[in-house]
Amino acid sequence: MFISDSLTINNNGHLAIGGADVVSLAEKYGTPLYIMDEDKIRRTCREYNNALKECYGDNFLVFYASKAFSSKYIYKVIDSEGFGTDVVSGGELYTALKAGFPAGKIAFHGNNKTPAEIEFALKNNIRDFVVDNVFELHLLDETAKKLGVRAKISFRIKPGVDAHTHDFIKTGQIDSKFGVALENGEAFDIIKEALTLSNIELCGVHCHIGSQIFDAEPFSHAAEIMMQFMASIKNEFGYELSELNLGGGFGIRYTEKDDPNSIYESVKNFTDTVKCEAQKHGLKLPFISIEPGRSVVAESGITVYTVGSVKNIPGVRTYVSVDGGMTDNPRYALYGAEYMMLLPERPSAKPSGKVTVAGRNCESGDLLGEDVPLPEVTPGDLLTVLTTGAYNYSMASNYNRVPRPPVVMVNHGEDKLIIKRETYEDLIANDLM
Repeated sequence: MFISDSLTINNNGHLAIGGADVVSLAEKYGTPLYIMDEDKIRRTCREYNNALKECYGDNFLVFYASKAFSSKYIYKVIDSEGFGTDVVSGGELYTALKAGFPAGKIAFHGNNKTPAEIEFALKNNIRDFVVDNVFELHLLDETAKKLGVRAKISFRIKPGVDAHTHDFIKTGQIDSKFGVALENGEAFDIIKEALTLSNIELCGVHCHIGSQIFDAEPFSHAAEIMMQFMASIKNEFGYELSELNLGGGFGIRYTEKDDPNSIYESVKNFTDTVKCEAQKHGLKLPFISIEPGRSVVAESGITVYTVGSVKNIPGVRTYVSVDGGMTDNPRYALYGAEYMMLLPERPSAKPSGKVTVAGRNCESGDLLGEDVPLPEVTPGDLLTVLTTGAYNYSMASNYNRVPRPPVVMVNHGEDKLIIKRETYEDLIANDLM
């Protein structure tokens, strides 16, 4: 009955995640509360590694996307599962390094890396930079020269593939703030420029066509285009790139209508394409990287709230207000992201109608969902939103001076606090008078 295999109903009739009673965890830690299942995360990591090994051999690395959920604990988990990680800020890089994550397995993304971030990354000997533009290329070359090192890079390429997803999370088309395009020749130009720079080691190319993609064809098409581009580089410049990062965007289940491919199906699809194109164009099989992003952690997580007011407007709608909202999950306010919700004290109860779940913040748009089917809800009930392991804590804010919730990791019924609840003192820690 659940969209994640982390979730069950226990002997008390309560919702359980990773074998832990959600109601008991809410009583212990308070609400709002993020809960994540470590075993689910580890199983997902192993699915990716096993699929790539079976379909492509040992010539690969899976990068966890820090932006999905960044904390010292998660870096320890993914490192122990053999993953790399990508970062998009000095803060994500700092967190990973403080967790003891090996710098040689960190890639730095982003369309506007600052000089300070680039220097910080170079001094810590990260694996490579995914370079976005010619300004960054020269800044990286100059900084590497100053430090007496060579910067290993790949370029983010826009392959022009329509990912059939929300406009805000499409990234592979020419009109995107990310990367350089194939259509107008700038991708060729920046490769040519990079090969003239003595402090740059050009290793590969990268693409990312979007997020929450359920169709396998766009990934295969992107792989085909990128391999053709790599062949063109070899023919044009006599330089064979050794690495291909195909990004991520693999869809996951937020609601029952979502129907993603299995990890194995997705991996086999694009690796078959890479092998076919390599043979066709006389290329060596490149070292492959992917960035599964949300699919590593999203389905492992839930958020638990306490219901406050229930406001029925006859003939209009019923508002169910909770003690969180857009401050801990802005995705509905940003682009109408849909979620499944239930009452963890009685998860088997049948819906009695549809309600609008509202947050506590001073914005009319502070909603977590509209037309949400739920049983009758009363003040004091717990309410759980499913599939919140990605882009919830990482996008949380202190709007209205609301403290961010804690994160609890469960593993086979045992719970561990991995991020503390913020306090009012935390909110004013950087204020000056």
